[in-house]
Amino acid sequence: MIPSITLETAKEIIDAAEEAAKAIDNPMVITVVNSEGNLVAQRRMDDAWLASVNISRNKAYTSAALDMPTHELAEATKPGESLWGLQTTDDNQLVVFGGGYPLIRDGKVIGAIGVSGGAVEQDRTVAEASVEAFEESH
Repeated sequence: MIPSITLETAKEIIDAAEEAAKAIDNPMVITVVNSEGNLVAQRRMDDAWLASVNISRNKAYTSAALDMPTHELAEATKPGESLWGLQTTDDNQLVVFGGGYPLIRDGKVIGAIGVSGGAVEQDRTVAEASVEAFEESH
């Protein structure tokens, strides 16, 4: 059985992401899912975009479902490339731009984080800070 991310760990990850979002003065929605892409926890910072609620969840889902960061899908999903149209599959839950990262322990994906609310680079910066905090604490 693959270990799953706990609510306590999810809250720590979200706290780290929120701190990173505050540091760049950009409210975000931060979502943590388990290895199967099911919601563990989500936080919407004050003034974060409503659309970011679903986008962050879908970024986390995508990372868990495909065991990879969402930004790694960008090139392969361009028109004419091998995964063109991927984002229209799986009930339109797959996101092919940055802000979603798998959470890995002992070589296995135990969950994922999705961050939305800024430009893609801002989303990635905040998500990467939370992944780094997760890796340091475990």
